[in-house]
Amino acid sequence: MNIENIEAFVHVLHYGSFNKAAEALFLSQPSVTARIQSLERELDCQLFDRVGKQVLLTNKGKLFRPYAEQLLDTYRKGKQQVRRSQAPKEELNIGCTVSAAQYVLPYILPALRRSQPGVQLKLTTGTTEQIGTRVLSGDLDIGLVRQFKHPGIRSTILYEDPIRLYVYRDHALASHPHPKIELLSGEPLLFFECGALDWLRIHRVFESLELLPNLIVQTDNLESAKRLLLLREGICFLPGLSVRHEEKEGSLVPVDFAETSGIALKTSLISVQGENEAFVQMLREASAHAFPAAI
Repeated sequence: MNIENIEAFVHVLHYGSFNKAAEALFLSQPSVTARIQSLERELDCQLFDRVGKQVLLTNKGKLFRPYAEQLLDTYRKGKQQVRRSQAPKEELNIGCTVSAAQYVLPYILPALRRSQPGVQLKLTTGTTEQIGTRVLSGDLDIGLVRQFKHPGIRSTILYEDPIRLYVYRDHALASHPHPKIELLSGEPLLFFECGALDWLRIHRVFESLELLPNLIVQTDNLESAKRLLLLREGICFLPGLSVRHEEKEGSLVPVDFAETSGIALKTSLISVQGENEAFVQMLREASAHAFPAAI
């Protein structure tokens, strides 16, 4: 039985979609379909039913599911053991999102290096889904991502970075004693949009107040949003770490509203259940040292 076919089956189960499974496996959708069809021929049964846009397990698929998950888990663990025996013992492969690489790791890694000077580090960036998939496969030891749920993954929040409105220093809101969020309705607003729950909460604040924000630019890049803000093209909600230097020197000023209090960009630390426990603990300690107020 081909392990790649088993992997495709489990990914379709997890993502509930052939397309999403293909993206996670870095394959085309027809390739995933071909692997499922090959597995169905081997088992002489149909594993999935398609009902509209939904992909549902057949009764035979439900019977096969626990065995497929166990087979894939056993293969991954064996693969990790072989790679661990071949690789240097003091090497840590870290995958992270671009925002974590830019704003979280630079504060954590120096503390990690001081506590473990013999550890060799290798860093890779990607999307949350890409990093999560590579952690599952054993290509990466640890990931720093937004949010990634999988039964084989242990996930803990490493750092919560408050998201606040930032304006340039001589903007009217910078010196306003008690600003109301309704004042934002006419302001040119830049928006860092990454589709995560914390950012959706900001959208919902505007919706609940029936405000129509004057969105002039939406971007998936924090640095682009910050640069436009510094050029006074608009004002922007940003996580604090991304503007730490500018806030300290006074070129950017935070403006707080009760309605957006508690919204934060969360960086999660992920690893395979039961694997790399020592490195996970080291990163948590390094984070606690770098961000004393972090949870």
